Amino acid sequence: MTDNNLTMIDLFSGAGGLSEGLSAAGFHSIFASEIVDTYANTYKINHPNSKVLTADIRSVDANKIRQELGIKREALDLIAGGPPCQGFSINAPIRSVMDQRNHLFKEYLRFVDAFAPRAILIENVPGLVSFEHGATLHAILQALAELGYGADVRILGAAYYGVPQMRWRTFILGLRGKKLPTHAFPEPVFHAPIKPNFTTTFDGQPLLKLPAAEASIHFTTVEEAIGDLPSLTAGERGSKIKEYACEPFSDYQRRMRIGSSGIYNHEAPRLSKENLKRLQYIKPGGNWTDIPTELLPKGMQKARRSDHTKRYGRVKPDGLASTILTKCDPHWGAFFHYSQERSFTVREAARIQSFPDHYVFTGSQSEQFAQVGNAVPPLLAEAVGLALKSILKDGE
Repeated sequence: MTDNNLTMIDLFSGAGGLSEGLSAAGFHSIFASEIVDTYANTYKINHPNSKVLTADIRSVDANKIRQELGIKREALDLIAGGPPCQGFSINAPIRSVMDQRNHLFKEYLRFVDAFAPRAILIENVPGLVSFEHGATLHAILQALAELGYGADVRILGAAYYGVPQMRWRTFILGLRGKKLPTHAFPEPVFHAPIKPNFTTTFDGQPLLKLPAAEASIHFTTVEEAIGDLPSLTAGERGSKIKEYACEPFSDYQRRMRIGSSGIYNHEAPRLSKENLKRLQYIKPGGNWTDIPTELLPKGMQKARRSDHTKRYGRVKPDGLASTILTKCDPHWGAFFHYSQERSFTVREAARIQSFPDHYVFTGSQSEQFAQVGNAVPPLLAEAVGLALKSILKDGE
């Protein structure tokens, strides 16, 4: 943890995972823009010193915002942001340049032009690299170059930086008036059992940051992440603020508890009678193939056993969680608790995303899950922020 002595703004901020991690690295958020009211409200609560604007960014005057903040052009340290990425995702039903979300990158670039920050950070899904056979990524890098930024791209595995899940994210970093050094992207700290299922090269160059031999083999496990949280039954809500089940038994748990006054957002989603029956057959590390055929949804009764390997999955306590999605619905992933007969709570999903326990999510339970699933893991953002900070400090 460090003093926040560098300034930043966060565009398409969501609930603030990127800002939370960058704050831990030493960046102070002075402004955030988010179109969804509930997401913006969560950001406000957890980043009270930042001006938060709830608006469609296409209607926001970037120069007016800069003037209102009292920031001279070229004085801001960083513009960070993750424009909506569904249109780029390798899992999207249709990946088309006609998807209007894809063009929101232009709004980000408009803010870069208005503020001319010392550095830029763009976060997105791995599918950005292969979208339109790389044409979109080429256009982004070219546009940044035309604005005076030397930029580069890497794909980072969150588990390599202590996040207990199989999540990959693309990061574009750039410096104003300078070529970006290779050490701008953080070196992995841990080895972890994750494998990419996407394009890993761009213009013939490898994009993955892989751990060196000396990196630790002790990645953060699911149990190390959530094992100190109190037990619940399916559908149990309990008190709004809960006590921990035990003393922390991992460094990760100790870190997550810093600044916490108790456990928020820890309420178990309800499960249907059918899912409760299915769950009885699933062992830790297992999935839908453990369930008797007659109990499966009709659409899956004829599926090949090699398909849908994460559906109705129960996580292994000594392994990694699958990627936390906007819905921790067992039908779509391995979201059953390893030892309790229920699916993950919002707090457990947040822990697996590396949000500290003092970070409170607002809105309905489904809105809270969406906020967590859409976020950048703060620990991953912190690692990127620390590497970028060292370069900015060297340039002073």
